[in-house]
Amino acid sequence: MKRRDFIHKTAAGAALVGLGSVSLTACNNNPKSHITILHTNDVHSHIDPFPADHPVFPNQGGVARRATLIEQVRNENQNTLLLDAGDIFQGSPYFNYYGGELEFKLMSMLRYDAVTIGNHDFDNGIDGLLAQMPNANFDFVCANYTFVNTPLETLIKPYKIFVKGGVKIGVFGLGIELKGLVDKKNYKETVYLDPIEIAQDIVKELKEDEKCDLVICLSHLGYQYNNNPNKVSDLVLAANTKDIDLIIGGHTHTFLEKPAIVKNKINKDVLVNQVGCYGINVGRIDFYFDNESVVTSTGKSIIV
Repeated sequence: MKRRDFIHKTAAGAALVGLGSVSLTACNNNPKSHITILHTNDVHSHIDPFPADHPVFPNQGGVARRATLIEQVRNENQNTLLLDAGDIFQGSPYFNYYGGELEFKLMSMLRYDAVTIGNHDFDNGIDGLLAQMPNANFDFVCANYTFVNTPLETLIKPYKIFVKGGVKIGVFGLGIELKGLVDKKNYKETVYLDPIEIAQDIVKELKEDEKCDLVICLSHLGYQYNNNPNKVSDLVLAANTKDIDLIIGGHTHTFLEKPAIVKNKINKDVLVNQVGCYGINVGRIDFYFDNESVVTSTGKSIIV
């Protein structure tokens, strides 16, 4: 099924680690435009920082610290987008008690711009997710789930377009196959579509019809599957598509110090990044557009 047809139907104390850079082509004519992308994934309802005696993440994470970090970056560059790659829910007593209300309210206070849906975001069912959406002052995007005949049909869009500093940015989402991960009664009539085929349809629309200068995928497919290299993952997606500039990943809780650089199907560079889990890190990618339609980028992971 072609996604195009479906569309018509329907923090202080932060330490910087790692630095990567790449040159990409773009179609923006504004000189010296600077766009910053901040991103998280798999926060899993971790509101508080880990205790100082935690064996793995001592005194790390926490929404308040993340808020401080985000505000510092926004003060540095007003052309900043804040994105999340899914699995916002499930992982602490806050979710068990409030059902996602606190997570969405805090993300709204942090002024997230767009998020995609992870498999654990269905843990209270479609109705549980729907009940919390009034608390979310940000957009939900997912292109390869069709929500026809569900209450989410009009609430989750395939993509969202933002304009920052004269740069047109298309952000779309992709979700992992729910069968085998989520109880059928929780996702009801939601249908999973092939992410590579759908991604190429969406990217074509964003590039050719919407004239986006930058295309970003929020992916909850997983970074890589060593035991099954043919399973669709972020690295497979990057290698088998074209015109995606950045893939922000989730699901596999992969800690990258800097973005991976993958050659796409026409041998151009794609950035792929994922920052672990639990709000331990925030990813930062900076894109610099010049007046010759070329964009360079740097990327790093920031420990909260």
